[in-house]
Amino acid sequence: MNESILIIEDNDDIRESTAEILGFSGYRVLQAGNGKTGIEMAADQRPDLILCDIMMPELDGYGVLYLLSKNPDTDSIPFIFLTARAERVDFRKGMEMGADDYLTKPFDDIELLNAIESRLKKEQKQQAFYSKTLQSLEKLTASSQNGQAQLQQLIISRKIRHIKKKQVLYYDGDQPLGIYLVLEGCLKTVKQTGDGRELITGLYHTDDYLGIHALLLDETFSETAMAVEDTAVCLLLKESVVSLLDMYPLIGSQFIKILSNDIHQKEQQLLDLAYNSVRKRLANTLLRLSNPALNGLPEFKISREELATMVGIASETVSRTLTDFQSEGLITKKASLIKIVDMNRLTMMRN
Repeated sequence: MNESILIIEDNDDIRESTAEILGFSGYRVLQAGNGKTGIEMAADQRPDLILCDIMMPELDGYGVLYLLSKNPDTDSIPFIFLTARAERVDFRKGMEMGADDYLTKPFDDIELLNAIESRLKKEQKQQAFYSKTLQSLEKLTASSQNGQAQLQQLIISRKIRHIKKKQVLYYDGDQPLGIYLVLEGCLKTVKQTGDGRELITGLYHTDDYLGIHALLLDETFSETAMAVEDTAVCLLLKESVVSLLDMYPLIGSQFIKILSNDIHQKEQQLLDLAYNSVRKRLANTLLRLSNPALNGLPEFKISREELATMVGIASETVSRTLTDFQSEGLITKKASLIKIVDMNRLTMMRN
């Protein structure tokens, strides 16, 4: 085992005991007693993973993570926060800034080693994610080879963030740090109505971008994004994307097309809610989910609750209507897996 771990912790006892555990487990251990020293060691040694305390004098863990993320040589290093129990409520701030995980003190040997091994294994999958994603960039940047190279480099240099099922990526009203590229999995965006109901406004799969609207208009997020399943995303920082768009306007035009398509889908959804019957609304939703032109899939998994929030009807009504569609030979359904059998009849369904 040749991996190196940098521990940034101002408490000597915790730092040294953690270093001892990692040393016995075969890791090469680097130690820093404060945030400033930790940043210098990270840039000089470029460890395979960083463990960092949050509450430290002068420069806390958030400051360490922020400064490391600004350095292209250190921004992709896996980063795990060490937090006291009282700080757990603040860990979302760190995750939004790009931290990969957190450990609550006091932690035992097994918790520590499992967290590190899990994070390093996920890091090994990074190249596989990127190789698939970079192939899709040819379509986005076909008109600008230099722009394609720049966008590829921007994505490769960024850290992959793994979002667990039902975990929130960002909340309605949050200030965007950039745009997100889905590398694997599925995310949904949700808008809450005035009476407390939720409406799914979009589903995003591999190679889809989130947050373009907020980036281009320089506004806060207008929806909440949540993982439908375990998902991997890459955050492209706002400053880097804006600089890229300034240099290569053709890439900007492609992002505008993506945004326009997203707006068009939302307009269709609003028209469905206003004018169409339950059967027609559900049929249109299924067609959108399976339409290849909209990054849909021929077969897709979605719960009746999620369909209900997309269509704007009760989940019981979704169940009854899906059963009708299946008996009519329009779809097949097994648990949450739905496949369109007769797309033409779904498309031509009367209101």
